[in-house]
Amino acid sequence: MTKWFHSGRRRDLCALLYDAGELQAQSLKNRLESHYDERIDPGSFYATLRSLVETGYLRRRTEGIADVYALTGAGERALLDHYEWLSGLVGGEPAEAGDGPNLKD
Repeated sequence: MTKWFHSGRRRDLCALLYDAGELQAQSLKNRLESHYDERIDPGSFYATLRSLVETGYLRRRTEGIADVYALTGAGERALLDHYEWLSGLVGGEPAEAGDGPNLKD
């Protein structure tokens, strides 16, 4: 997994965009706040978006006065790779040696 994906907020933003296709920044922030059931600092939120754009995982376009975000191909691949890894762990696939405890026992 690449270093950019270590943040749960980054993963969650990508998952919301995967589901929606594209979203205006404020709508994306509202959905994330609703999921977390808490307010997100706008500076931190927009810094996360900027980081994902700069590393090539999101693309940004302007629609009127709003910024609209969508996953790039690289962002979608990273999200799907993470989903596959997580599904294997949660779905009961045996963990490889050294990957941690097997919760099925």
